[in-house]
Amino acid sequence: MAYFEFLPVTRENELTGSISEPTALNDEEKQLVDLVDVELGQEYELVVTTYAGLYRYQVGDILRVSGFKNNAPQFNFICRKNVVLSIDSDKTDEVELQNAVKNAANQLVQFEASLVEYTSYADTSGTPGHYVLYWELSVNDANSIPPSVFENCCFTVEESLHSVYRQGRVSDKSIGPLEIRVVENGTFDMLMDFALTQGASINQYKTPRCVTYAPIIELLNSRVISSYFSQKCPRWSPGHKQWCTQN
Repeated sequence: MAYFEFLPVTRENELTGSISEPTALNDEEKQLVDLVDVELGQEYELVVTTYAGLYRYQVGDILRVSGFKNNAPQFNFICRKNVVLSIDSDKTDEVELQNAVKNAANQLVQFEASLVEYTSYADTSGTPGHYVLYWELSVNDANSIPPSVFENCCFTVEESLHSVYRQGRVSDKSIGPLEIRVVENGTFDMLMDFALTQGASINQYKTPRCVTYAPIIELLNSRVISSYFSQKCPRWSPGHKQWCTQN
């Protein structure tokens, strides 16, 4: 029914997490590898040829070979290709964002709360622009979580991001404080319903980790119940540690 090939991708810069891959079709065809030739730890973009007529269709999913079972490779889904947040020279991909959000959300456990879903948005409507995270929570009493906890979550996300982002926050002042907007329960179900009305397949739908489509942003903003900003700048070390406090 389908034939799978794999296009190797590499991390262009470990700090930014940006992905570099060949762009010319001829170059891609030369570098495509078959299922039996994938290597442990290597990341690939999935390329599919189907019985229905797709020929070497680049799915856009980045996979990493995590191991082998009976000589058959096993894969972990890593991210969608070219899904990044960017305000200035910073580029944050889905993997780095996910790790940063996970680090921050751990602070909610003590309040018997957890992160249900999230997405992000590079808000450039003001100067400087800033990252916005939309969080839907599972919690018995939202009022039991002090605002300072969410402010610390903002700071933790920033601390977990790459040095280019932190330089933009601390030194260049080209990036504003990160913001977390907590949304009502059921918001991401509504987001899925909206995607389905736009032609998305329910079997292939994945919560977008970065949004740019204006109607989606409007939907998310209409469901915001509280908003918090990072109150400190993250550490950045060109030669020494630097801190700043927001006004």
